[in-house]
Amino acid sequence: MGWIIVIVGVLVLNIVSVWTSRASKHKYVSVENFVVLISLYVTMMIGFGLIYTILEINGYDIFTKNSKDITGEFFSVLQDSVYFSATTLLAVGYGDVIPIGAGRWLAVTEALLGYIMPAAFVVRVVIDWEKDIKKER
Repeated sequence: MGWIIVIVGVLVLNIVSVWTSRASKHKYVSVENFVVLISLYVTMMIGFGLIYTILEINGYDIFTKNSKDITGEFFSVLQDSVYFSATTLLAVGYGDVIPIGAGRWLAVTEALLGYIMPAAFVVRVVIDWEKDIKKER
C-alpha cells in the first residue's frame, strides 16, 4: 500500500506543477501547452494503471476483462491496467474491461479528472490571457 501513496503523491505533484508553471506565460495556444496537457494525461494514465496493478496483484478485484478475473504475470496485469486506465481517463469505455468493487470508485475518480483537466487547462489559459491584457492597459 505504500506504493499507492507514492504514486498518488507523484500524480498530485505533477498536476500542481502544471498549474503553477509560468514557463509559457505569453503563449496561449502553443505546442508547449499541448505537450504539457498530453504529458499530464499520460502521467495520470500510467499512475492510475500502476494503482490498479498494485491493487490487483495484492488480491483486490478492481476490474474484469471479458467477464473474467485478471490473471497472469505482472506485465500482463500492468498492460490490462494501463489499457483500462486509458479507456476510463479518455472516456472511451469499450466495455471489454469493466470495473468492479472498489475499482468502480477509482474509475469514477479517474473519469472525473479526465473531464476536468481540459476545462481547467482552458480556464488557466484564459485567466493568464486576461491578466496580460490588464497589464498592457
